[in-house]
Amino acid sequence: MAGKVAAIRVMVVENHQIVSDGLEALLSGQPDMVVIGTAGSVAEAIAQARELAPDIVLLDFRLPDGTGAEAGVRIRELRTETRLIFLSRDDSEAAQVAAIEAGASAFVHKSRAADEVIETIRLVAQGQNLITPRTIATLLNKRKTMSVQLQSLTPRERDVLRRVAAGVSSRDIARELGISYTTVRTHIRGLGRKLGVHSKLEATAKARELGLVE
Repeated sequence: MAGKVAAIRVMVVENHQIVSDGLEALLSGQPDMVVIGTAGSVAEAIAQARELAPDIVLLDFRLPDGTGAEAGVRIRELRTETRLIFLSRDDSEAAQVAAIEAGASAFVHKSRAADEVIETIRLVAQGQNLITPRTIATLLNKRKTMSVQLQSLTPRERDVLRRVAAGVSSRDIARELGISYTTVRTHIRGLGRKLGVHSKLEATAKARELGLVE
């Protein structure tokens, strides 16, 4: 008679207690999973992983003292066989790239159904990587493009772009930065050329993409 298959040992890293409790209840209700610990910060996650040696770490990306990616890197240094799954509302390209670089096997948006989260854990525990090579290549290429775009901006252009993204008018930007309205308009035209943006909405999206604003 075959022996009983060991349960998947899952650690939940989530700084919202109600979400953490919900995930713990969901996963503990599965016959093949056990939640061995929870953490609400990068520091806690690293300490818990060191002590508990989880098979899977389910990570939020935004944590009070850093990112899930930073926690993931340290956890994988401690225990290379631990697999990382990111479960986050922040599915920006920057977040996904950071997760991939940390060694993530999957990235799931928090809006996805509970059944999908459970199935993802099972597949990753079996050794599958659910982030495809095509996705990785696309994200890394976009990151390279963004890096070139960011480096092309002068410090003053970055200042102007941050304020445009915050909804500050051109005249108020001029006053805040101590430059003329005409100079502000010149900077905005320069941003348009360098970044391919032609409206405040596009400029705001690009500023977020480049990490200049939250």
